Amino acid sequence: MQPLFAIIESGGKQYKVAEGDIIRVELLKAEPDSSIEIDKVLAIFDGDQLEAGRPYVENAKVSCKVLEHGKAKKVIVFHYKPKKNIRKKNGHRQPFTKLQIESITC
Repeated sequence: MQPLFAIIESGGKQYKVAEGDIIRVELLKAEPDSSIEIDKVLAIFDGDQLEAGRPYVENAKVSCKVLEHGKAKKVIVFHYKPKKNIRKKNGHRQPFTKLQIESITC
Protein backbone atom coordinates (compact mmCIF):
# COMPACT_ATOMS: atom_id res chain seq x y z
CA MET A 1 0.00 0.00 0.00
CA GLN A 2 1.62 3.23 -1.17
CA PRO A 3 0.11 6.33 0.49
CA LEU A 4 -0.57 9.38 -1.63
CA PHE A 5 0.09 11.98 1.05
CA ALA A 6 0.69 12.42 4.75
CA ILE A 7 0.38 15.25 7.25
CA ILE A 8 3.49 15.66 9.39
CA GLU A 9 4.50 17.93 12.25
CA SER A 10 7.86 19.67 12.40
CA GLY A 11 8.83 22.71 14.43
CA GLY A 12 5.31 23.11 15.81
CA LYS A 13 3.83 23.44 12.32
CA GLN A 14 1.92 20.96 10.16
CA TYR A 15 2.76 20.16 6.53
CA LYS A 16 0.91 18.15 3.89
CA VAL A 17 3.55 16.13 2.01
CA ALA A 18 3.73 13.58 -0.79
CA GLU A 19 6.69 11.68 -2.21
CA GLY A 20 8.99 13.96 -4.20
CA ASP A 21 7.79 17.18 -2.55
CA ILE A 22 10.26 19.84 -1.42
CA ILE A 23 9.28 21.70 1.75
CA ARG A 24 10.84 24.35 3.99
CA VAL A 25 10.63 23.64 7.72
CA GLU A 26 12.08 25.27 10.82
CA LEU A 27 15.85 24.82 11.19
CA LEU A 28 16.84 21.23 12.00
CA LYS A 29 20.15 19.96 13.38
CA ALA A 30 21.14 17.85 10.37
CA GLU A 31 23.90 18.11 7.80
CA PRO A 32 23.07 18.85 4.15
CA ASP A 33 22.85 15.70 1.95
CA SER A 34 21.98 13.57 4.99
CA SER A 35 18.76 11.62 5.52
CA ILE A 36 16.37 12.04 8.42
CA GLU A 37 13.14 10.33 9.45
CA ILE A 38 10.16 12.21 10.80
CA ASP A 39 7.96 10.03 13.00
CA LYS A 40 5.45 12.71 13.96
CA VAL A 41 2.89 11.70 11.34
CA LEU A 42 -0.58 13.02 12.12
CA ALA A 43 -2.49 11.39 9.25
CA ILE A 44 -1.96 9.26 6.14
CA PHE A 45 -4.27 9.22 3.13
CA ASP A 46 -3.83 6.44 0.55
CA GLY A 47 -6.48 7.32 -2.00
CA ASP A 48 -9.55 5.70 -0.47
CA GLN A 49 -8.71 5.42 3.22
CA LEU A 50 -7.69 8.02 5.79
CA GLU A 51 -5.77 6.91 8.85
CA ALA A 52 -5.66 9.58 11.55
CA GLY A 53 -3.50 9.30 14.65
CA ARG A 54 -4.20 10.13 18.26
CA PRO A 55 -2.10 12.29 18.16
CA TYR A 56 0.35 10.40 15.88
CA VAL A 57 -0.06 7.38 13.61
CA GLU A 58 1.81 4.40 15.07
CA ASN A 59 4.69 2.90 13.03
CA ALA A 60 4.41 5.64 10.40
CA LYS A 61 7.53 7.43 9.19
CA VAL A 62 8.45 9.92 6.51
CA SER A 63 11.99 9.68 5.13
CA CYS A 64 13.49 13.00 4.02
CA LYS A 65 16.74 14.18 2.48
CA VAL A 66 18.19 17.46 3.75
CA LEU A 67 18.90 19.65 0.72
CA GLU A 68 20.16 22.85 2.32
CA HIS A 69 19.93 25.33 5.17
CA GLY A 70 19.17 28.99 4.59
CA LYS A 71 17.45 32.13 5.73
CA ALA A 72 14.11 33.51 4.59
CA LYS A 73 13.58 37.03 3.26
CA LYS A 74 14.03 39.84 5.72
CA VAL A 75 10.99 40.97 7.70
CA ILE A 76 11.11 44.60 8.86
CA VAL A 77 9.69 45.37 12.31
CA PHE A 78 9.09 49.09 12.82
CA HIS A 79 7.77 50.62 16.07
CA TYR A 80 7.00 54.29 16.51
CA LYS A 81 5.00 56.59 18.70
CA PRO A 82 3.42 59.54 16.96
CA LYS A 83 4.41 63.07 18.05
CA LYS A 84 7.16 61.74 20.35
CA ASN A 85 10.13 61.27 17.95
CA ILE A 86 10.40 57.63 19.07
CA ARG A 87 11.27 55.21 16.28
CA LYS A 88 12.78 51.73 16.38
CA LYS A 89 13.53 49.62 13.30
CA ASN A 90 14.56 45.96 13.48
CA GLY A 91 14.98 43.27 10.85
CA HIS A 92 14.70 39.50 11.17
CA ARG A 93 15.58 36.59 8.86
CA GLN A 94 14.12 33.25 9.96
CA PRO A 95 16.44 30.25 9.41
CA PHE A 96 14.99 27.21 7.62
CA THR A 97 15.88 23.73 6.37
CA LYS A 98 14.84 22.59 2.91
CA LEU A 99 13.75 18.93 2.78
CA GLN A 100 12.91 16.58 -0.06
CA ILE A 101 10.39 13.85 0.80
CA GLU A 102 11.75 10.45 -0.31
CA SER A 103 9.23 7.94 1.03
CA ILE A 104 6.18 7.58 3.27
CA THR A 105 5.80 4.31 5.15
CA CYS A 106 3.09 3.14 7.53
